[in-house]
Amino acid sequence: MDQKPGPERLSVFSDGVFAIIMTILVLELRPPESASFSALLPLWPTALSYAVSYLFIAIVWVNHHHLLQYAEVATPRLIWVNFAHLFSMSLLPFSTAWMADTRLAPVPVAVYAGVFVLVNATYLLLIRELIDRSDRHGRATRRMMRLRSVATLIVFAIASLVALRFPLWGLGLACCCLALYVRPQAPIVNVGSG
Repeated sequence: MDQKPGPERLSVFSDGVFAIIMTILVLELRPPESASFSALLPLWPTALSYAVSYLFIAIVWVNHHHLLQYAEVATPRLIWVNFAHLFSMSLLPFSTAWMADTRLAPVPVAVYAGVFVLVNATYLLLIRELIDRSDRHGRATRRMMRLRSVATLIVFAIASLVALRFPLWGLGLACCCLALYVRPQAPIVNVGSG
């Protein structure tokens, strides 16, 4: 019998990569030289950068985990799309450190938001591979997941452009998009139910 590979190994591998990314992110944190509370105040850009990145990784992991629950078989296409998604996530510690080290300078914040664009673009590919190709989901569910992903992809791209002129506004715009993914399942509007 020819048994098709299940998605369990893909999920376990992905969890390991997310854990490594989070570890690298935390290892980049450096304490101040002085042993006082006032020494922490100048580190606010670092604290903000890492807090947003930690939240971003957590939200992406929750959504990734949610999507992989729909996988029935680990097809070669799914494996490669998943690798692309994990690669885009692996850029987050670098862009976070650069943004923090430059105290939220415009170009690093724009690159940081650009990483969000890549992560969201590869998430769209995962949706296409796992949700759009499945008959287990209603048309409304698939449409809402795609719509949410495309809309936030556009907003992340705008945030990247805004950050070139107004870095805090660009970062704030990217953070607002994260709120849409706290709950993995895109909201579905029931029309005509009564």
